Amino acid sequence: MHSEEHPPRSPRSPRKPSWLRAAQGSGSARDTPPNPPNTEPHSGGPGAQAAAEDDRSVVDAAVYRNGRRVGTPSSLAATYRRLREEPGGMAWIGLLRPTEAELLSLADEFDLHKLAIEDALEAHQRPKLERYGDTLFVVLRAARYLDAPEEVDFGELHVFVGPDFVITVRHGAAPDLSAVRRRMEAAPELLALGPEAVLYAILDSVVDGYAPVVAGVQNDIDEIETEVFRGHPEVSRRIYELSREMVEFQRATRPLVGMLHGLMAGFDKYGTDEELRRYLRDVADHVTHTSERVDGFRSALSDILAVNATLVTQQQNAEMRALAEAGFEQNEEVKKISAWAAILFAPTLVGTIYGMNFREMPELHWAFGYPFAILLMAVVCLSLYVVFKRRGWL
Repeated sequence: MHSEEHPPRSPRSPRKPSWLRAAQGSGSARDTPPNPPNTEPHSGGPGAQAAAEDDRSVVDAAVYRNGRRVGTPSSLAATYRRLREEPGGMAWIGLLRPTEAELLSLADEFDLHKLAIEDALEAHQRPKLERYGDTLFVVLRAARYLDAPEEVDFGELHVFVGPDFVITVRHGAAPDLSAVRRRMEAAPELLALGPEAVLYAILDSVVDGYAPVVAGVQNDIDEIETEVFRGHPEVSRRIYELSREMVEFQRATRPLVGMLHGLMAGFDKYGTDEELRRYLRDVADHVTHTSERVDGFRSALSDILAVNATLVTQQQNAEMRALAEAGFEQNEEVKKISAWAAILFAPTLVGTIYGMNFREMPELHWAFGYPFAILLMAVVCLSLYVVFKRRGWL
């Protein structure tokens, strides 16, 4: 990025790349003279309706000079005209999920590279920093912590930074770039440093947005540790889901460290303002700290998962041991019941035999028949009792 001030501009000469000529044809808005400052397209024509439809993703567009807003155009085409009319000005255009037509219009006006446009249109990119001539293309992953579901929501931000323009393409709710714009407009001396200052503010906002996420995740980990030792049944699922989020968080923060060091390596080559150097170094320190915290979270979650697995195994072993003990006690009771049933069966058997109504039974008329039957019952019962007692059934 260049931080030197640009001379008064003349209307931009078209430098449309071949891929844009193939996509849009030989003519474009830049090839025609701009409308007079106070002239707007007719609101009732089909061209005006198409233009309004193409600009529906523009959240805010402004032109700045010396750190102060000098124009708030209502469309991309009006922004292009206002930037041409403002010597030494800078355009800051914010888009939310833009259409292909809007990105092609920006590429045509600011000579944005085809690959960068494709990335900004498709989204789902890893954080990176690419330089295409005088233009920097930066991909950032913003994050925010949602208190109600206790989860981390990730958004994607693409930033084009050129000599006199900054274009932000947002995919997702985070980050809140309106707050970044208000902050920069409240510090015109910082905004006067140009597109580099805006890039710093965006990086700083994204990195500051990680702090509530870190705090929320730390609180979640503390709660999970409590749930693990209380044996909460759903804690394993929560650990897994939080681990997945930490993988995404790590993918968002770790590349930023290398990106910021790459920017700092080009300070001297591109003549970056000394104050901006301090600010960017501070952002790099915060990113490094956040990345280290995220690494620590992943390690802590792995340890917690291992501890939870151990505790679950111990609990299962205790339950199996309790079941085995209950089975053993039940078996002992069955033995006792069986032993007494056998002992009581012996006199029943003798009594049943001598209670049969037959005339010709040898012992029926024996004087000692009754005492003999009683003695026989007693001997059999006592013998069975001794046997079962020796075997531990009684």
